[in-house]
Amino acid sequence: MTSTTLRVKTAGFFKFEGVQFGTIATLVFKELRDAIRNRWLALYAFAFAGLALALSWTAMSGLGGYGLAGFSRTAAALINLVLLIVPLMGLTLGAMALAGERERGSLAYLLAQPVTIAEVMIGKFIGLGLTLAAALAFGFGLSGVVIAWRGSSASGGDYLELVGLTLLLGLATLSIGFLISAGSRKGATAIGIALFAWLGLAFISDLGLMGTAVVLDIEINTLFTLSLLNPLQVFKMAAVLSMRGDLEVLGPAGIYAVRKYGDGLLPLLIAVLAAWTVVPFVIGYFIFRRKGGL
Repeated sequence: MTSTTLRVKTAGFFKFEGVQFGTIATLVFKELRDAIRNRWLALYAFAFAGLALALSWTAMSGLGGYGLAGFSRTAAALINLVLLIVPLMGLTLGAMALAGERERGSLAYLLAQPVTIAEVMIGKFIGLGLTLAAALAFGFGLSGVVIAWRGSSASGGDYLELVGLTLLLGLATLSIGFLISAGSRKGATAIGIALFAWLGLAFISDLGLMGTAVVLDIEINTLFTLSLLNPLQVFKMAAVLSMRGDLEVLGPAGIYAVRKYGDGLLPLLIAVLAAWTVVPFVIGYFIFRRKGGL
């Protein structure tokens, strides 16, 4: 095994073989070049940046808009914006990553080259992850300029924590999008499933969980566990906690989580978001490999 080749085998089941970092880097650059011509990605980036800028300006301009109170309002507005836009970005970009090229026939041509399925998956994920990070950095950068200009007393560390958590959420939903794409033959089918998943995660699951908890009288620990099954809920709890917020605004599950886990709650939530990034991607890889990439 050379220094540029990675071989991982575990019990003959989990197997990434012959993964060359040079090939992955080439595929990453290909995805970055394709992203420059992706009009949907540009639309997402400018929409997120414009809304983040507008929300920051509005939140910092009202009564009490200066100082820590103004930053708290801005952070709350940005969290709600992230919950709406970023999952849509990640899911749709991931959904088209494989299904779109499969439908156009370019995926078959790519796999005919001396590359492995693992290299294609990893290269595409890293490339799209970098483009997603660039789009988020653009939006948060403009928002950060407004917050600094309006004289917020919040530390840069708090803001960077929110940016980091947002990136984790974007990667988690991108991974779910890859899972959808791996099992879809057509790009339109993948996009349809991704939009349904977005609606389910952003709206239906939240309302359904609250309604089910009331009707079935679910115990608080079970309610918190169910919340961890939605990466958007995990992000919301982590973001509120990192902003020194009060999880009581999230209801009984938030109060239970603070009392049970204390200072260990934020690391737990970050670990769950990381798991949402890894697990769907690995499942998608196995599906993609079973189909032979086609």
